[in-house]
Amino acid sequence: MTTSTQNRHIHDSIHGAVEFGPHVWRIVDTKHFQRLRHIKQLGTSYYVWPGAAHNRFEHSLGTAYLSRQIITAIRNRQPELKITDRDVRCVELAGLCHDLGHGPWSHVWDSMYIPRALKGSNWAHEQASEMMFDDMVSEYKLHDVVPPEDVKFIKALIAGERERCMEEKSFLFEIVANKRNGIDVDKFDYMARDVRATGDSSNLSLNRVIQTSARVIDGEICYNIKDADQIYELCHTRFKLHKTIYNHKTAKAIEHMLIDAVMAAEPYLKIAEQISDPKRYLHLTDNIMPRIQESTEDELAEARRIFDRVTNRDLYRCVDYKVFSYDERPVLQQEVTEEAVVRAAKSLKPGKFRFPAGTDSNFPGFGSIDDDQDDLDDAPALIDAERLAALRPCDVVVTMSTMHYGMKNENPLNKISFYSKRHPNRSAHATSGDLSTLQPASFAEVLLRVYAKDARDALIVQAGYRVLMQQVWARHPRDASGVLSPTLESQPSFSGSSDVSGPDAAPPPTQPLTDTARPHKRTFSKSRSFGGADEPDDLFNQFNTLAPALKGPARASPGRSTAARPRPNLSMGEDDWSAAMGSGSGGRGDGSPERQPAPVFPALLSTGSPKRPREGEELLDPAKKPRS
Repeated sequence: MTTSTQNRHIHDSIHGAVEFGPHVWRIVDTKHFQRLRHIKQLGTSYYVWPGAAHNRFEHSLGTAYLSRQIITAIRNRQPELKITDRDVRCVELAGLCHDLGHGPWSHVWDSMYIPRALKGSNWAHEQASEMMFDDMVSEYKLHDVVPPEDVKFIKALIAGERERCMEEKSFLFEIVANKRNGIDVDKFDYMARDVRATGDSSNLSLNRVIQTSARVIDGEICYNIKDADQIYELCHTRFKLHKTIYNHKTAKAIEHMLIDAVMAAEPYLKIAEQISDPKRYLHLTDNIMPRIQESTEDELAEARRIFDRVTNRDLYRCVDYKVFSYDERPVLQQEVTEEAVVRAAKSLKPGKFRFPAGTDSNFPGFGSIDDDQDDLDDAPALIDAERLAALRPCDVVVTMSTMHYGMKNENPLNKISFYSKRHPNRSAHATSGDLSTLQPASFAEVLLRVYAKDARDALIVQAGYRVLMQQVWARHPRDASGVLSPTLESQPSFSGSSDVSGPDAAPPPTQPLTDTARPHKRTFSKSRSFGGADEPDDLFNQFNTLAPALKGPARASPGRSTAARPRPNLSMGEDDWSAAMGSGSGGRGDGSPERQPAPVFPALLSTGSPKRPREGEELLDPAKKPRS
């Protein structure tokens, strides 16, 4: 540990040359703080963005720097607030130590691992930060740097809970962890750092907001109305980062794999017990993965296998996804579970089906079919009887990621007070006319994804999910605003227990997908129905379909026979299909079955706008040449 009484300088990739006093370095040069060098800021996003290799260590330094910058700027502009040197030091140290308690892979630990390992626990990394801070002060005898009365104050600043220190200035609790509107220096730093590390671009210019705009009025930090666009851009950037980076489908798949691996090691390593012991928690970092991989104990074989899958890029496969409104989250949480997906999948009958011509399934065992290939007798089996019987809830992952502007479904600007140049001591909330009328109708959404842990189950899991979503759509009424109501309109069509534990579970009655034809309908405008769906099939992601059997029958095109002919159906077995495709109408005339058309999607015209087919017209892919 350093005993220097001199200031030291670093060069930060975001803030440039930064100077800290000896009280900061006394904390930085401890094993509690150095531990943060081994925890990735973006967790598993590093597997997708190789440049996102930054750690909690540099983010904590950046947050400490911005904490000092903003409180110093406010003190210089408003001496009447009587901000003391102690206030500045405590706020700076709170910014420095706010992430001491993060576990392996950052937010993966407290948002995914702890809820599974310690069911019912309300543990959060902020609590661990306070635990590690107490242990650091005690072990390194830092009472000359942080007196006992300051320890309590700093921990309250980290938590953003003023009620724990009512005697302190209220606005100080809005600098590091702002519970009122979410605008704090923690976000200022991690957004700038994450945007740069992932190669994204941003219009954020926070230096002006910190140096000249922030002002305390009536005990709250307010901002100049001229900077409202920058504040809004900050909130929008938060949403964009969550949507494109933090919740990337591959990053989320790896998150679940890492947690499955650690859970497999939990009975042997007792990892969850370490969160309440600072001496053991000190060594709990991202390095847990290579430590388990290099182990030889039989008890850790399953954990090693999953970690090796991550290393070899054999990842859980995202089989379907859909964006829903924020208000529909309660229904989704209630209805769309791993057990429900498996139960729906087991309502299907196994059978042999064909991919559309030219489709590459990108799944092991399913090859592509050339456009000119006429013989489809060797097409792969999509619904395998053995795999269907063996499918269990633990083979499926359902994730629901809520992405918002910082205040759930509320406009964050409604929580922020602004002032004007003419009235610098009078604050008010801005209206849409003060800012812009071009604002989102909603400030939050839910991204639902379904993963298959084994790629061979991908089509089965997608089929089960889509059957389930049809059932959910059918039995839940919509309220006046078009949002799915939690009130059941009818009972589920499935029967049996919700506990599907393995291949011995009795399958419920068959619920095949509908083959009813309907007009093509697709719009990018917001629909007033569940998931933006006007009809049940619109609940499905049109760009993520793995098999043509999940779609309705294709429309007949001019010049082709309109005689009724069977289409593959998930409830048809191989024998049913073979009999249906025998000689007769719909064949080529030589007894061989006619090749099935690929699902029809709107072709893009030169203007880039989608074209809607007229009744009786099939819209062809412009990239394909007509057959002579």
